[in-house]
Amino acid sequence: MPSGRNLESHMHSDMGARIRRAINQFWKYCIVGASGYIVNFLIYTIIYGVAGAPYVLAATVSFAVSATNNFLLNKYWTFDNPRGQVSTQARRFIVVSLASWTLNMLLLVLMIEMLSMNEYAAQALSIAAVTLLNFTGNKLWSFRQPTA
Repeated sequence: MPSGRNLESHMHSDMGARIRRAINQFWKYCIVGASGYIVNFLIYTIIYGVAGAPYVLAATVSFAVSATNNFLLNKYWTFDNPRGQVSTQARRFIVVSLASWTLNMLLLVLMIEMLSMNEYAAQALSIAAVTLLNFTGNKLWSFRQPTA
């Protein structure tokens, strides 16, 4: 174990590496999120705009499809955790996703019903609003890396 100045230098180096890794993961998460956002918005548009289904149904189905896309990309690319227990990670990811979906739906209904916003603008804003909750929950719980 390093001592004195070496310990302080080691701690700063280790913290710097963790911060860089977290920032890198956040940017990857944002790229995955952007792909999920596009998938979500396309599915929402098809179901709501083309098929004429209620916006709540459209948002729910589009969220489920994009969540599946995001789980796979985050597991294998963002958090690079191929050896993690898939079933455990999937269950945790679903819990985080459901919490985010609940917040997304509350915001969506609030913006549409109470603020009279356009359904598409409301969906876009509500998705963006839950991004930090999703990242934090998935980094710290769903895809948590074992500490060495």
